[in-house]
Amino acid sequence: MSRSTPRLGALPGVFLLAGAFLTGMLLFAHGGRGADECTDALDCRKSKGPPAPGQEWACVDASCVQRPAQPPTADAGSETVSVQVLAFNDFHGQLEPPGGSTGQIQTGVDADGGPVRVSAGGVTYFAKHLADLRATNPNTVVVAAGDLIGATPLVSALFHDEPTIEAMNLIGLDLVAVGNHEFDEGSTELLRMQSGGCHPQDGCQDGDAFGGARFKFLAANVATGVDRTLFPRYDVREFEGVKVAFIGMTLEGTPEIVTPTGVAGIVFQDEVETVNALVPQLRQQGVEALIVVVHEGGVPAPGSLINECRGTGEGGGISGPIVAIAKGLDNAVDVIVTGHTHQAYNCVIDGKVVTSAASVGRLVTDIDLTLSKATGDVVEAKANNLIVTRDVVEDGPVKALVTRYQQLATPLANRVIGWVAETLKTPITQADPAGQSTLGFVIADSQLAATRAANLGGARVAFMNPGGVRADISRDSSNPADEGEVTFGEAFTTQPFGNSLVTLTLTGAQIEELLERQWQQVGPNVVTRILHPSAGFTYAFSASAPIGSRIDPASIRLDGAPLDAAETYRVTVNNFLAGGGDGFAVLTQGTNRLGGAIDSDALEAYLKAHSSQASPLPAPALNRITALP
Repeated sequence: MSRSTPRLGALPGVFLLAGAFLTGMLLFAHGGRGADECTDALDCRKSKGPPAPGQEWACVDASCVQRPAQPPTADAGSETVSVQVLAFNDFHGQLEPPGGSTGQIQTGVDADGGPVRVSAGGVTYFAKHLADLRATNPNTVVVAAGDLIGATPLVSALFHDEPTIEAMNLIGLDLVAVGNHEFDEGSTELLRMQSGGCHPQDGCQDGDAFGGARFKFLAANVATGVDRTLFPRYDVREFEGVKVAFIGMTLEGTPEIVTPTGVAGIVFQDEVETVNALVPQLRQQGVEALIVVVHEGGVPAPGSLINECRGTGEGGGISGPIVAIAKGLDNAVDVIVTGHTHQAYNCVIDGKVVTSAASVGRLVTDIDLTLSKATGDVVEAKANNLIVTRDVVEDGPVKALVTRYQQLATPLANRVIGWVAETLKTPITQADPAGQSTLGFVIADSQLAATRAANLGGARVAFMNPGGVRADISRDSSNPADEGEVTFGEAFTTQPFGNSLVTLTLTGAQIEELLERQWQQVGPNVVTRILHPSAGFTYAFSASAPIGSRIDPASIRLDGAPLDAAETYRVTVNNFLAGGGDGFAVLTQGTNRLGGAIDSDALEAYLKAHSSQASPLPAPALNRITALP
């Protein structure tokens, strides 16, 4: 703003004295420079935080005001710099195009109100889309918000996820925040993903040395000691003289959903406290543009489209842990790239852009930043979720990599290990009111069979956690050509973690406590995880009863007899549960532990023993758990 200087004319001393007096009074009243006073836009940013979307701070007459952000133009190139951040999350080693509903994205609704979907995903197409987007801006960073590996399909999991790391090297991934599934095989194995080297037990299975990741893992809140973290807390990139910091971390609750032995000695710290403590450090380094990449997320409303932010949260927005995190983070944070919930959304929460790109490489989030060269601040941030369609030319080098591992995995994956009479469903696809599922029961039965013998554990009952049942074992009963063959690949896909079985001793009272822990209060929400018992174990629960009192003790029966609170029983679970995973800490009190087979091997042995082409395995009845009002 231009201002003319008035001519004072006669009596200049009177005007000067009056001006000095007025200035002095203002300084006295405000104690020096006022909270709203400034010398430039940087002062405004520091005192007031980021501007509203589409706005920028300006210092006018020593006061902070917001005005519409000016888009970068050819003649404004010397004042701003454009940076592109390409983000995704929860890739889970999905090298091949995902099938079924997992491989689709909703794009709208049809005339009858039904969803319109398009096929999406597959790493060869994902690589092409990323390359095309990268070509639009030389200042591009590719980031991932956790669960890049872990719970992966056979073609990656058989080789301890080395194929996924190698694919990401080819794609040009720059940074990844650790997620809970990065710890599936423990922190030592995760360190090998970064640094390389052959697997300590299986060696270099593909015949080549494994070089490790050429991208950086980040773990700001994963503490291994005093002021030490498993991986760096953040990474600072510089674009045409402007610095941008990327802080990477996982959810604080990671220990509750991973095998405890895999994270022994590690402390997972609060997400908000971690970031807010880093902000002053980064500002001392001249960083004003801050992006948080975190493996925690939100939940939109069912049927929401990929760039919407609808939900049951405040103001009709998304709900979930990420909302409170976004509101708690320092206003210096401009963008939050999220994951974990496998959802798609594009939000602005508390002035911060908050995004998520669904899962398994079906979407990529294109985040465009306009940065001020003068202040280093974010002038504008906008995001757009883009579908990874399969109508583009596949990336050649990535396709060659996937083909090579497919050829190595195919003979093992196609081996028939049993037959089923109908589709065995997961707890998600079964949608049973009591939380039961046919596949969950079959897995529990297989684990009991593998540990029933006295020399193998002497188990009386087995329990399977619902989160460990990952995919249906399918049979198309309407197709006579589908004989219900179950391949090793199918069985592996439903249990991809390679957990070992553990048989331990619990009292009847401890088993009742175990059942009560199926409902856990986490903040304002109740998390439900219905354990699947093996055949012969039954009980009832009341969904309306208070947490901690939902199980009717008299209803608990084992092989038809009431459970005796004082008697001891041999119980089989996987090692994830045995270590207190999913919050079932009572299992850590189990005594006389005996390790057993790998869970996938137990399922294979059960299918071989209880099914044939002529007599396929029937789906068990959903009658082991009774839900009462």
